Amino acid sequence: MDQVLAICKIREKVKNLELQLKNHPADTLVQEIFNDLGVFLDKGIDFKEVVDNLDDSIFITDENGVVLYVNPAHFQNTGITPEEVLNRRTADLIKEKVFTGGATLDVIKHKEKIFRLSTTYRTRPPRVGYAVGVPIFDENKKLHQVVVSSRPILSLHALHNDYGRFLTELKSVDSKSTIRIVDNALPDEPARLVGASISLKKVWNIIDKVADTDATVLITGESGVGKEIVADELYKKSSRKDKPFIKVNCASIPATLLESELFGYEKGAFSGASASGKQGLFELSNNGTLMLDEIGDMPMDLQVKLLRAIQNKEITRIGGTKTIPLDIRFIALTNSNLKEKIKNGQFRSDLYYRLNVIPIHIPPLRERIADIKPLCDFFVKMYTEKHHKYISLNPAQIIFFEHYNWPGNIRELENVIEYLTICSSGIGEVDDDLIKGLLDISNSALAPEEPVGTLNDSVELHEKALIEEALRKTKNLREAGALLHVNASTVSRKIKQYNINYNEIKAHR
Repeated sequence: MDQVLAICKIREKVKNLELQLKNHPADTLVQEIFNDLGVFLDKGIDFKEVVDNLDDSIFITDENGVVLYVNPAHFQNTGITPEEVLNRRTADLIKEKVFTGGATLDVIKHKEKIFRLSTTYRTRPPRVGYAVGVPIFDENKKLHQVVVSSRPILSLHALHNDYGRFLTELKSVDSKSTIRIVDNALPDEPARLVGASISLKKVWNIIDKVADTDATVLITGESGVGKEIVADELYKKSSRKDKPFIKVNCASIPATLLESELFGYEKGAFSGASASGKQGLFELSNNGTLMLDEIGDMPMDLQVKLLRAIQNKEITRIGGTKTIPLDIRFIALTNSNLKEKIKNGQFRSDLYYRLNVIPIHIPPLRERIADIKPLCDFFVKMYTEKHHKYISLNPAQIIFFEHYNWPGNIRELENVIEYLTICSSGIGEVDDDLIKGLLDISNSALAPEEPVGTLNDSVELHEKALIEEALRKTKNLREAGALLHVNASTVSRKIKQYNINYNEIKAHR
């Protein structure tokens, strides 16, 4: 009976594996399953029925790597038949490129649990899998067998596929609309205000302090830096998060229509007006939040009326006489220099000061180098899940991204990552040529005076220059390392790698 209960316990874990992957680390769950299976192996209990019904690939070898068993899912996931691998050495199969990834061999070598990415070339395109190798020991604590469980990364991505499609559709709707109404709270998606820079931390600090107030906020910054994301966070963290959230782009609506869209109108107010009149966006957003994007492009005559509405907390519809009280939290966004517009007579100073109660400025991405890698990681995860591909950026590519000027800011970086995901082979590192074909390398701080072959070449030239400069400014390798945030041995190794004449540098210090 105990054995039956134990088998049932394993079946239940396997059955719930996909459901638990969202909230439970996959490696921990797989380890639990195979810990239980290991007990049965030692006792000689037949568990073939269990593993034959797993969706994961199961690959079992002896202590020398000779394949003893593969389950049916292994063929379904990899295209490799049992006849091709049974009674063969894993090392030989890897040499023949039947598959790559050395989980089995690493377990044999290190006698411990191993996590690896593996690739099989029998599928088209080649398929990357996440593998967990577990050692099974006998009663004398000697390695007896190796059990490797693997799953195609695509199937892990599929767990979040429906959710990803929903977010994509939402983003598509947002990008096409000039007026957007969010009836309730925004979707509980991960915050896309990602990074580790000091300036971004300051933005988060302001958001946390002012979100739950009614103070008017003016968010400034270049196009693509994430102003609307900040507005979303202010809304989601406010006491009005369950009330209407209306977004209007002041530059996208013709000036002749913007007033009626904002203030509404009574019936017969003008030729072509609705016979029943119309509520404006002020009324629709009452008790909620109104986001005015591109506020710097609002016509001057309408700026006066907006100022009065914010100041008096009331409006009158076009063609009407009745005042309508307002209870609205205003958030204004602009990529314009409003102070310069005030000097040029294009923006009212009194409206500026009324909007600028809580100023939040988001610096351009080129000034937030510490945010590049976290953003790359975020977008790579997002788009590999969306497009069912696995890509990675190597350190040289990250360094290049960190020194690229990003004129389109976060929006440009996001588009680049999606492009690289779609156009790459989807089984590993992104090819440098894809990046060079998309981005203007001369627009990077790493750009040399003469063209170089690869991103690595650009990075190495820059790294050599940094090391030489650090050596000139400091007395020894330890101080140079501290300046560069590396240890002295790394500096010494780089001096040899780049053939830097350290003695000459010391002589001219």
